[in-house]
Amino acid sequence: MPPALLSPSLISKPVTKTRLHIFPFPTKHPSNFPRHLPRMSTKSNSYPQTQNGTSSLSSLAPLEAILFDIDGTLCDSDPLHYDAFREMLQQVGFNGGEPISEEFFSQNISGGHNDELCHVLLPDWQFEKAMKFMDDKEAIFRRLAKEKLQPVNGLNKLCKWIEERGLQRAAVTNAPRPNAELIVSILGLEDFFKTVIIGGECERAKPFPDPYLKGLHLLEASPKHAFAFEDSVSGIKAGVAAGIPVVGLATRNPENLLAEAGASLVIKDFNDPKLWAVLEELDNMADIKTGTT
Repeated sequence: MPPALLSPSLISKPVTKTRLHIFPFPTKHPSNFPRHLPRMSTKSNSYPQTQNGTSSLSSLAPLEAILFDIDGTLCDSDPLHYDAFREMLQQVGFNGGEPISEEFFSQNISGGHNDELCHVLLPDWQFEKAMKFMDDKEAIFRRLAKEKLQPVNGLNKLCKWIEERGLQRAAVTNAPRPNAELIVSILGLEDFFKTVIIGGECERAKPFPDPYLKGLHLLEASPKHAFAFEDSVSGIKAGVAAGIPVVGLATRNPENLLAEAGASLVIKDFNDPKLWAVLEELDNMADIKTGTT
């Protein structure tokens, strides 16, 4: 008997990746980070955006920590995930055997957590079978990543700036741990990040704030002196809900969507002059507050 497939109604009216998780995620690795979580915001964050983003970010000085998403933020990995999903879904006859489009991938898959994607893409499959499908897909992604993965432009320059200032840093992702650790290794950032937070190892994954709250807790950093880099709407909402401003990277998603999700600043990549203007202002504000100028 052929596997059950996503109904045409869901294909014509796709479920966006920004919707809230409706399936609970078990806590696989409990931690002692705060259990009373802030209510999620789905509109905008508390750091009003200006034309260049400096108003919302300069108040963070002296900066203590920067947190990074991984997929689409440290590297432009979405094309590799798209290729892997397209191959796997076509093999099981998804959408009548027609390859999924990049638009379908962007709207329904990109940025999602695999536990949720099982229900979105394969709603009639037993969960264990659907998760085996996801595991096989991730194996294809890791093979492609070893061959083709490249850092987002300016990443090395930004990492050097962070290290020179002794800032705390963590990676916060919805990716499975094998993927996250592989990407960090390929990019040569094993010693750069103090910790890698996995959404599936928290009580709730992004777009809930749990992964970012856990990251702040492990770094012993105040949300008043930290910000995050994210490329997806769900990731931005997670950072905003955790009480930190977020810089959005328009690697694949439109700038207006990232801004509407609450990004305090949207940049093209880590070489963007808008970002470096903000970092310079943070340096200046830190000097003023510490009385070194």
